[in-house]
Amino acid sequence: MQDYRKLLVWEKAHHLTLDIYKVVESFPKYEVFGLASQMRRSAYSIPTNIAEGAGRNSDADFAYFLNVALGSSNELDYQLLLSKDLGYLQKEEYIKLYTAIGEIKGMLIALTNKVRTK
Repeated sequence: MQDYRKLLVWEKAHHLTLDIYKVVESFPKYEVFGLASQMRRSAYSIPTNIAEGAGRNSDADFAYFLNVALGSSNELDYQLLLSKDLGYLQKEEYIKLYTAIGEIKGMLIALTNKVRTK
C-alpha cells in the first residue's frame, strides 16, 4: 500500500480532472447531462482508480486498477475528440488536453509494467 498523492501520474490526472471540469462549463446547456457529464466521470475515474489501486494490498490489484484508469483515459481521449469535432472545444484547448492525456496514458502503462514485474 502506498500514498497515491506521491504518484506523479495521480497528480497529473488530478490536474487534468480539474481542467476538464472547467472546460465543460462552456459546453451547451443541453450537454450538461450528456457529454459534459460523461467527460467529468471519465476524467475523475482516472485519479480515483489510481488512488483505489494504491490502497490495495497486492501489486496485482494495483495493476488492475491502473488498467481501469487507462481505460478511462482512452474514453476521455475520444470524448475530447468528439467535443472538438462538435465545436465545443477550440483546437488549442483540445491539443493541450490531448497532450496531457497522452502523457498520463504513457505514465499509466509504464507504472503498470513496473508493478507487474515486481
